[in-house]
Amino acid sequence: MSQVKLRAWQIGLLIVIVGLWAWASNASDTVAFFFGRPQIVAQRLWAWFVTNGDIYGHMWVTLVETLLAFGIGTLAGMGVGLWLALAPFASAVLDPYLKAANAMPRVILAPIFALWFGLGIWSKVALAVTLVFFIVFFNVYQGVREVSPVVLSNARMLGASRRDLMRHVYVPSAMSWVFSSLHSSVGLAFVGAVVGEYLGSASGVGYLILQAEGSFDVDTVVAGIVLLTAFALVLDGLVGVAERRLMKWQPSSGQTEKL
Repeated sequence: MSQVKLRAWQIGLLIVIVGLWAWASNASDTVAFFFGRPQIVAQRLWAWFVTNGDIYGHMWVTLVETLLAFGIGTLAGMGVGLWLALAPFASAVLDPYLKAANAMPRVILAPIFALWFGLGIWSKVALAVTLVFFIVFFNVYQGVREVSPVVLSNARMLGASRRDLMRHVYVPSAMSWVFSSLHSSVGLAFVGAVVGEYLGSASGVGYLILQAEGSFDVDTVVAGIVLLTAFALVLDGLVGVAERRLMKWQPSSGQTEKL
């Protein structure tokens, strides 16, 4: 299927979903109360961006929190994942602690981070980092550990040093796992930022959604969700662009040799 036809089907499905939503919400006040009306949601977004223009400050706060958490969590997860994958003793010692930390519902840490870092952006960043870190960490750890022993042996026979192995074997092996984790981490970075704003803030898109929930303004809540989803898709698209540029060596789907 061509890309044009695929996009046409995707846009058509979106039109059908929005059309059904509009029909159901206009036909029933109960549906409108719980799900809002798409035309009013569009009006909220228009007012935020054009009429009043008061969304930009809130948007900036949430985006800064998300990008900081995404960057810090990704770098920390990659660093710790590489280190433990290449250090079996340290990995064995820390294994139960990492599993326990990963199993913990980390959203409950939000009040503790608010106590430690205050109600500024850093408490939200800290919460979002804990969500991003473990996804990246486990993917990098698994990617490095699954390097073929044959490839490692051949590289060592050719005189590769530890640095050469890291640069030409371990890191390329982990990169596909890293980008796979980054696509999942984008949404979680937004989740951490918004949950932190829920628990204490005076700005941010999560703060606007919380205010709307307090007055049962479901249209504004849905408008905030649409806005966050749009930015998550944009950030995910940027990750996809970076993946295509850095992973040119990897064969695309359907181009691998069939046995």
